[in-house]
Amino acid sequence: MVDKSELLGVPVFAGLPEDQITWFLSQAQEVHLQPGEIYVRENDPANAMFVVLAGELQARREMGGEIIVVSSKPGAVTGILPFSRMKQSVVTGRALTESRLLRFPAAKFPELVQRMPELAQRLVGVMSDRIREFTRMEQQRDRLAALGKLSAGLAHELNNPASAAKRAAGQLRDILKRIRDASHELGRRQLTPADKSEIERLEASLTQAQGAPPDALTISDLEDRLDSLLRSHGQNDLWQLAAALARRNVQPAVLEQLFGALEAGTARAALVRISASVEVADLLNEIESSTSRISDLVRAIKEYTFMDQAPVQNVDVVKSLETTLTILNHKLKRGVTVQRDYHPVPLLVNSFGSELSQVWTNLIDNAIDAMAGNGELRVRTFRDDSCVVVEIGDNGPGISPEIQAHMFEPFFTTKGVGEGTGLGLDAVQRIVKKHRGTIQVNSRPGDTRFQVFLPLAEAQN
Repeated sequence: MVDKSELLGVPVFAGLPEDQITWFLSQAQEVHLQPGEIYVRENDPANAMFVVLAGELQARREMGGEIIVVSSKPGAVTGILPFSRMKQSVVTGRALTESRLLRFPAAKFPELVQRMPELAQRLVGVMSDRIREFTRMEQQRDRLAALGKLSAGLAHELNNPASAAKRAAGQLRDILKRIRDASHELGRRQLTPADKSEIERLEASLTQAQGAPPDALTISDLEDRLDSLLRSHGQNDLWQLAAALARRNVQPAVLEQLFGALEAGTARAALVRISASVEVADLLNEIESSTSRISDLVRAIKEYTFMDQAPVQNVDVVKSLETTLTILNHKLKRGVTVQRDYHPVPLLVNSFGSELSQVWTNLIDNAIDAMAGNGELRVRTFRDDSCVVVEIGDNGPGISPEIQAHMFEPFFTTKGVGEGTGLGLDAVQRIVKKHRGTIQVNSRPGDTRFQVFLPLAEAQN
């Protein structure tokens, strides 16, 4: 039997009147558990509060594919608490060691509130602490899930240009050997100054040529014409050379001029070196483009996370949106077109680091998912009195009134496990409120718009 002094040693019962302790003990049942024995199961009715007197308990719950574990030691109060609206247990609890509990039935909660008002107040504090801790764990899990998804997308985005640069660098080795061999061949021939000048002039003009490349059909037709011309001069094995020159939009008249000015063997060696030089120029352009893309992504990551920047600062919302669009490019390029309508003058918001980036990420990601990755994403900014308004819209199927009624509630989602960024709209709303702003949604089939109102930085008011 539990002694009054033992219960008074539990923090939430400390200092309560003896008659109240006596009543509580008369309504509670002492429970003894062996290691591994279950005292509550997930989805069972939530019908009791437990006071841990001795031993150690462990509650486990699966959440988003992750197991959440909470331990309870002597002095802890667990299970359902007064004023809780929980109908079913959300965890499975078992004893880790030989344990002893007091089980108080939830049916007696109304009477407990009347007889032990101070205890009821303390238990409300316990419930608040539990909700706060659970929310912290959920937010941490959401942040990790969001980070994992963004990291996977960025890894893909970085891998493409990195692979292209590596491939181009590998091809350069073979091409440089061809240039060396062709240069040796030309060196063995008796070239006049005029011959050397013609080869160098043509090589320089083709390697420095700029402008957009011709379309695929034009390239194919030009390649056939160049190949025919080379064959007419006895060069039947230079079809690959014809392809490289066609991509640079080299016309047959240029080759005719070369064959007219040089002996056939010399013209062949010159063409091999010139075409190889053209390919080197193309590969260098590809490497430059790929490394620039990597540099842009790294810069976007730093801007998105506000790395090396002050935690609170004035942020240009358009720049913040564009950084987010860069980060999410791996999802946008699958079939989503982006329509931008930005206020002509930069609009600044006093922001807490990367938190606004998280808001844009969630809203844009939701819009892409709503359109099933194929549609029109509309991003708009404008000024409304002393506020900047960021509007993110899509032409998806819309949001039903039933979902709209709950979409900002904690932990509400319409997505399956592992889908989405992991950051719920309740977290988005919390971030917006932290910035002294508001968020609203208007939706009908083909036109859904989330509008975020944020106060302009003082310098712009």
